Amino acid sequence: MKLIVISGVSGSGKTTALHVLEDLDHYCIDNLPVGLLPAFAEKMRLLPEGFRERVAVGIDARNPASDLDSFPQILEQLKATGVDCQILYLDADDAILLKRFSETRRKHPLSGKQRALADAIQDERLLLAPIADRADLYIDTSRSNIHQLRDLIRSRLGARQQSTLSILFLSFGFKHGVPMDADYVFDARCLPNPHWEPRLRAQSGRDAEVAAFLQGQERVERFVTQVGDFLRNWIPCFEADNRNYLTIAIGCTGGQHRSVYLTERLGQEFRQRYENVLIRHRELAQ
Repeated sequence: MKLIVISGVSGSGKTTALHVLEDLDHYCIDNLPVGLLPAFAEKMRLLPEGFRERVAVGIDARNPASDLDSFPQILEQLKATGVDCQILYLDADDAILLKRFSETRRKHPLSGKQRALADAIQDERLLLAPIADRADLYIDTSRSNIHQLRDLIRSRLGARQQSTLSILFLSFGFKHGVPMDADYVFDARCLPNPHWEPRLRAQSGRDAEVAAFLQGQERVERFVTQVGDFLRNWIPCFEADNRNYLTIAIGCTGGQHRSVYLTERLGQEFRQRYENVLIRHRELAQ
């Protein structure tokens, strides 16, 4: 049986994630009590094989604290009975969460007359830590709108249905913050910057002129070679450790030129080696 657990802080996109999985023909249940997971899994075993291969449950901070604390033990119990359990954890910056609750005027499940929203968010992180610490896929939704989040979840979880390891190459701009969900971060700010070429400034690393500017420059080629060698050496170790997801982030100052070019180039190279390689540019309109 394959089970996907969706969790994360309120306002980070858990409902969106469950809706995406429903669109991918998963049987989804929201806010299942943690203590009922083993019994639920046992009941699902009685269903036809194709049905029980696509099951997802949402778990959030509305569970009793003692049940959330016991999640690691329950997870081991599920795995011991042969359940292939993956955990997707969604998160976002505190400022973004405060803004989202302000805009939607929804009530945080832990807030109240004696607890401010900012305090409720911090309390929720502590309650969900036992789940977050064991996440197979951690997604920071701070800079994603609902459409981008849907596409990302569909790409990553959809790819995971077909292969052992889903690899995401992600470009970003340091001035907009380092992605919290990256496993590896490579800094390309030391490379020649097309931004200072007036004819290239409005373009991106996906454009031929920018690629021509960067391609063949000694430092750029050395970066590609050495980062590529590093990943070729270490990705097999992640596979051997039964990792499901790997996010490789490459950043430059604004996330427009160098990081985009390098992400495209390395991503395309590794698509020749691995079945499920995704390429995403955080600062560009996708």
